[in-house]
Amino acid sequence: MSDPGKVIVAMSFFASLAYIVRLITLGAVSYRRHDVGASKGLVVDDDRMSRLEQAVDAIALEVERISEGQRFTTKLLADRAAADGLRAAPLAEPRQVTPH
Repeated sequence: MSDPGKVIVAMSFFASLAYIVRLITLGAVSYRRHDVGASKGLVVDDDRMSRLEQAVDAIALEVERISEGQRFTTKLLADRAAADGLRAAPLAEPRQVTPH
């Protein structure tokens, strides 16, 4: 291998191969560590679960109150727009805009 181009290609190939093998092994090791650590943290007792259910129920109730207030406000604004439309409709003569 006296040709420098062939040496560079061969070195690049083996360096890339070593890098890919390193990435695969690091990924496998981190996957195994993550898998082992995840099984330890899954302990949930009944007391904590009941508190979580109560919190979700309270949030659902508040969201329902917010949506009811939004529906009420929308109804008021729609009624006001309808009333303004009725007041503005019976104009007998059209207004004339004069320049100032």
